[in-house]
Amino acid sequence: MTSVSSHRPQHALPCATLADRAMPMQDLTTGSIPRHIARMAMPIAMGMLFQTLYLLIDLFFVSRLGDAAIAGVSAAGNVSFIIMALTQVLGIGTTTLIAQAAGRKDRDDANLVFNQSLLLAAVCAGITLTAGYGLSGLYTHGLGADAATARAGDTYLAWYLPGLALQFAIIAMASALRGTGITLPGMVVQMATVVLNAVLAPVLIAGWGTGHPLGVMGAGLATSLAVVGGVVLLWFYFHKLETYVGFDLGKLRVRLDVWRRILAIGLPAGGEFALMFVYITVVYWLIRPFGDAAQAGYGIGSRVMQAVFLPAMAIAFAVAPIAGQNMGARRHDRVRATFRHAALASSVVMLALTLLCQWQPDALVHPFAHGSNAESMKVAADFLRIIAWNFIASGLIFTCSGIFQALGNTIPSLLSSGSRLLTFVIPGIILSRHPGFALRDLWHLSVATVSVQAITSLWLLRGQYRRRLPAPEQVIAS
Repeated sequence: MTSVSSHRPQHALPCATLADRAMPMQDLTTGSIPRHIARMAMPIAMGMLFQTLYLLIDLFFVSRLGDAAIAGVSAAGNVSFIIMALTQVLGIGTTTLIAQAAGRKDRDDANLVFNQSLLLAAVCAGITLTAGYGLSGLYTHGLGADAATARAGDTYLAWYLPGLALQFAIIAMASALRGTGITLPGMVVQMATVVLNAVLAPVLIAGWGTGHPLGVMGAGLATSLAVVGGVVLLWFYFHKLETYVGFDLGKLRVRLDVWRRILAIGLPAGGEFALMFVYITVVYWLIRPFGDAAQAGYGIGSRVMQAVFLPAMAIAFAVAPIAGQNMGARRHDRVRATFRHAALASSVVMLALTLLCQWQPDALVHPFAHGSNAESMKVAADFLRIIAWNFIASGLIFTCSGIFQALGNTIPSLLSSGSRLLTFVIPGIILSRHPGFALRDLWHLSVATVSVQAITSLWLLRGQYRRRLPAPEQVIAS
């Protein structure tokens, strides 16, 4: 395959052709692996933190509207896991293929993958809007503890869906940058969009300055407008500043062979998030008999947990391009070393966060407290205190997933997630039918199943090492 560095694209957008620009792609096949992890994970964590703040900011203002609004928005927000599943299909496939291409020094293939991912992003956005508006009412009315909760969720989704659809464009561009070892632009864009969301939320939800509060409708609208701003900023970055991958009209024609390559890696990884959607949906369904206060408390606790998970998830996101480039360069020793360093870092971080949730769970959920939701706050704090015992195991699962992505085989991650669904859903349904069933029973079951999933992930990773990474003595012999 001809490298783009020696073959000028004929249909590149104005400014300068890709071949004329310098390449700031970060070579992750040499140098200190812990330093690479830290350098990449920090901006990724910041970007993810600001992304999580979308939901937390909305939840902060929505919490003033009562438990029904909290429960409705939280349950409706669970739809984002379906979108995350689809964006992971796109993002992980794009990151892995571009990282491997960068490791091979094959810039032409990296650009082909990037432009094809943009086409896939457009297709996924259309599917999101069509299916979202067609099925949202069925979903919210099926999970809501009462009619008020269902109405709140339906209204929120109606205005949140455009932002979800535009996430695909952001993921395609940010994943391409991550594959080349560049994470700072994604962080800057996330910061900018959260600032915009933070400004719009009180105006649209509570009516600050306008006197016309839109309630849960304003929460969805604020997020969607902020995502529009993020798309514009990333487009500007690629159009004016990016120097390794970029828009190329000649590569924006459907290439089904490239789509198959992206989907082969991305679909199993996306399946993980689809299973997560099923898992959370089952939890909301199982706790319906406890009322909207229980659903609101679980919604708050799970959102805080997502924020707490960010450091370990950032490390896992850094693992994929680092190990991916080394896989492309056939530096198998560095692939193994990347896992060891990342697993240790993730475990240390998660241990500290576990201790924090044991010590001050009430303080973590306090920003969402108001006079009438004391019961939901109790549920949220209790959830965090118990669920924190699976943090270290969760960090190991995230790290294993990053290595599976780098190896180009994400099916083991899907199998690992599927094992948890089986070990949780069936026992959970059985528990819910027993007299004396309490919310704590469900949280303890969740901790146990995550531990089993972590063991499963490590076992599957060992098998992938045997199949895809030759032993050191084999490398020496060859």
